[in-house]
Amino acid sequence: MPERLILIHERRLPDTDLNRELQWIGHSLGLFSLRDRDSSCFRVFITLVRSAKRNQALSSDEIAERLHLSRGTVVHHLIRLRESGIVVHEKEGYILRESTLQNVVKSIERDFAAFFEELQSVARQVDEQLG
Repeated sequence: MPERLILIHERRLPDTDLNRELQWIGHSLGLFSLRDRDSSCFRVFITLVRSAKRNQALSSDEIAERLHLSRGTVVHHLIRLRESGIVVHEKEGYILRESTLQNVVKSIERDFAAFFEELQSVARQVDEQLG
C-alpha cells in the first residue's frame, strides 16, 4: 500500500514515443518533480521498469553504476518510489511491486479502492455518532 502517492490528472497527448509515454505515467503518479533537472528519478524509474520485465532486483549501487549517478541520489529516489508504492525492497535489491506497469497501476487502484472503503466506513461512523 502506498504511503504517499500524489495523482496528477494531466492531459495526455497522443504519442508513440516510449520515453514520453513513460514520463506521462511517472508524472501522473507524481513521481517526478521540477527539482529533478537531470531526470535522475525518471532514469531510476526506467531502469527498474526494465529490470522488472526480467524479474531482476537491483541494488542501489548497481543502479548508481548503470546510470552514473551517486548512490545518495539513487537512494533518495528509491525512497520516494518506495513511499509511492511503486517499488519494493527485497533481499536482492529494489524492484517494481509488479512485473509490468499495467499490473502496478491495477495494484495501486486496488489499494486506493480499499483505502476509500475504509474512509467511507469511518466517515459513516462519525456521521452516526454526530447524530
